[in-house]
Amino acid sequence: MATPHTSEAEPELNDIAPIRRVHVLLPLPLGTPYDYAVQPGESIEVGDFVTVPLGKRAVQGVVWGEGPADPGKHVADSRLRPIAERCDAPAMAEVTRRFVTWLADYTCASPGAALRMTMAVRAALEAPRPRLAYALAGPPPKRMTGARARVLDVLADGLSLPAATIAELAAVSSGVVRGLVKGRTLREVQLPAEMAVPEPDLDRPGADLSADQKAATEALLETLAAGGYSATLLDGVTGAGKTEVYLEAIAATLAQGRQVLVLVPEIGLTAQWLERFETRFGAAPLAWHSDLGTARRRLTWRAVAQGRVRVVVGARSSLFLPYTDLGLIIVDEEHDGAFKQEDGVIYHARDMAVLRASLGEIPIVLVSATPSLESLVNVEVGRYTALHLPKRIGSAELPAISAVDMRNETLSETRWISPELITAMKDTLARGEQVLLFLNRRGYAPLTLCRACGHRLACPNCTAWLVEHRFHGRLQCHHCGYNLRRPDHCPDCEAEDSLVACGPGVERLGEEVDKIFPDVRRMLIASDTVRGPEAAAEAIRMIADGEVSLIIGTQIIAKGHHFPLLTLVGVVDADLGLQGGDLRAAERTYQVLHQVAGRSGRAQKPGQAMLQTYMPDHPVMAALVSGDRDSFMEREREARRAQGLPPFGRLVALVISGRDEAQVIEVARDLGRAAPRERHVETLGPAPAPLSLLRGRFRHRLLLKCPRTTNASALARAWVDQVEVPSQVRVAIDVDPYSFL
Repeated sequence: MATPHTSEAEPELNDIAPIRRVHVLLPLPLGTPYDYAVQPGESIEVGDFVTVPLGKRAVQGVVWGEGPADPGKHVADSRLRPIAERCDAPAMAEVTRRFVTWLADYTCASPGAALRMTMAVRAALEAPRPRLAYALAGPPPKRMTGARARVLDVLADGLSLPAATIAELAAVSSGVVRGLVKGRTLREVQLPAEMAVPEPDLDRPGADLSADQKAATEALLETLAAGGYSATLLDGVTGAGKTEVYLEAIAATLAQGRQVLVLVPEIGLTAQWLERFETRFGAAPLAWHSDLGTARRRLTWRAVAQGRVRVVVGARSSLFLPYTDLGLIIVDEEHDGAFKQEDGVIYHARDMAVLRASLGEIPIVLVSATPSLESLVNVEVGRYTALHLPKRIGSAELPAISAVDMRNETLSETRWISPELITAMKDTLARGEQVLLFLNRRGYAPLTLCRACGHRLACPNCTAWLVEHRFHGRLQCHHCGYNLRRPDHCPDCEAEDSLVACGPGVERLGEEVDKIFPDVRRMLIASDTVRGPEAAAEAIRMIADGEVSLIIGTQIIAKGHHFPLLTLVGVVDADLGLQGGDLRAAERTYQVLHQVAGRSGRAQKPGQAMLQTYMPDHPVMAALVSGDRDSFMEREREARRAQGLPPFGRLVALVISGRDEAQVIEVARDLGRAAPRERHVETLGPAPAPLSLLRGRFRHRLLLKCPRTTNASALARAWVDQVEVPSQVRVAIDVDPYSFL
């Protein structure tokens, strides 16, 4: 146990009165809580957020228990420092504290680092102040300008909004708002300190369900009524209406007066989901994601902690909000790799959501059209229950999928769309229907080289080529963000106008489309062209309303969207995800291509998907064309079972990184020598990571492989504890790794 700090400047605690001792966990990378004293007459309970002294600063933490943190290392009462104050926030629920402990144990993180994720908004622990807002008051100003008119339009419905919000919505400067206040057109209004939260209307009728949907809904509601922990895999083809089924489960949970969490992989592109939720319940859920402003995050965190928020939809970090009575967790697109957190505390949000449901003794529903092999195996062995939706709702049919054998195509070096796909695009556009071209590669070109000397433009901080983004006129590293203006000469041989782009990104694909279809309205959708939830929502609306005819997009367009006019999907490089040594490469490629193909033909008009591939006989392509998912997954299952790979075995990756390469190599070798020598435990490495330089840090890897019955977390923690690691070197433990870079 770390010994609390003392200060001679502080008054000593009463030596006569008995001292009440508690231990406080701090959101710092510490192994154990610190002991503190509760001052006489002060009401402090386990779970309370408190401010405590630590050295010369004040830190907020959580009272983790009564008595000393480590009775074997008792600190004298006279050395204890008192808790400074209790924070004005609801106490952390006991189930959340247990979740933090389990999470830290499973991921080999310190409890303090795990706690930090639940305390992401420190300002929320302070009592909020009333907010100053403005509303319409007097007559319009005598001198009306366009900017002033926009402000009046924003407030025309009688709204009261903060000045910054008014300025943002009206696209004006704050000075315009101040001028209208000074002229008495606007008046000051004090908004309540706490955020108003819309209440879902449970009396609104749900959607008309198909027979399959009704059967799945009834089974799910029976599970909820039984109470306690349960895990259900809702497995349905794209367009089968899985959302409507779990919305009924949400309604049943809300009727019990409990909270619901809906985890999604990409919060920025859930506009249609939010619309469907609001249509069903007459009120939008509260969203939680990294693009929320500080004030909104603070108010949302407090509203969740006070139990006033009924439904939260959010990215993986929403799992760590302070729910008071969580009654149901939904994990939509449960197969998606975006649920894996690779920095800080390394965890998979889907797996930790299952743990959270188990600890809270509540149901969890995992939803996907292409379930992960892990979830399918959990169904097979009886850990999960499965519900199936085998057909699309209404008259819609699954798209016909075909492979375009690119080995038979003779395209020029600046063309990537095959004649066969171009013909299909022309026919589709002529019918007034939409086309989606999918290429999972951002930017203009993945590589820029000098044709004079062969020099390749690389990132100085990472083992990666710089990606050209011609729209911005920059070359950028997609790992660390390093970027520079595209040079007009080779930085190595100084040859002018010798740099050429190699390979396509979505921007270059857009350039090719403009030459073939110059009069077609098109839209480019990638994470660096659609910034933030509002821009994403507008892009999705424009596509759904038919305002664009041709969409070029990356993986973010493949997830869960319903575009009634979209009938053709063309995948430009279907083989892209099969490269590298990732054990899940085939599974992931199947999932992505199946999902993007599933955007086609979701309404009355039939759809098709065309996969441009140089490997038409690959099991992934064969499964997609035949529609035989089960045989493909069975093949994957048996291959992994034979090799003892997840989900039939366990993997733990150690990633050693630092700015001094020699130090990194030495620590990696020491860990290699200290590797477990137990039976059935295998250690691979050390070896340089495929990304051997990342953000200026050199990286080496080791991989531990063991049977599923082994406590891999404890084994890895004991392994690392044997080696003395310099402070300049970091050893990250990734239990159940998803990335092998």
